Amino acid sequence: MIPKNTICLWFDSEAEAAARFYASIFPDSTVSSVSRAPGDYPSGKAGDVLVVGFTIFGIPCIGLNGGPAFPQSEAFSFQIATDTQDETDRYWNAIVGNGGQESACGWCKDRWGLSWQITPRTLTEALAKGGDEAARAFAAMMTMHKIDHAAIDAARRG
Repeated sequence: MIPKNTICLWFDSEAEAAARFYASIFPDSTVSSVSRAPGDYPSGKAGDVLVVGFTIFGIPCIGLNGGPAFPQSEAFSFQIATDTQDETDRYWNAIVGNGGQESACGWCKDRWGLSWQITPRTLTEALAKGGDEAARAFAAMMTMHKIDHAAIDAARRG
């Protein structure tokens, strides 16, 4: 069944590789379909992979191989909530270690340019509390690339 709402991610030409990578690292993630172009199009030929259906943590997505016209930007990202440092490390290292790059405050990009926020729940909870606890956790986060759970927890306690 086709969902009512699906996230469409534009790729130059590697939607299938990206979808298979995401399905390999995130639970409840699969590649459900690969559709090939029925004819030539501006960025490809008949028979090339055109659309890939997949899920990331159960969220339905499609990857469209549309060519280089619209590169990924930080204006869109997936935010992945983590419960432990091991979980944070696993996702961060998979994305960055597969040709991606680190950014600040828990953000990183995969090798296709898609942005990810690997965000410990302890940080989100601290920011939601507000006040001094939020200010301390925020200040600690601002010094980090990958978020350090223990450092956030220490900042929360003051």
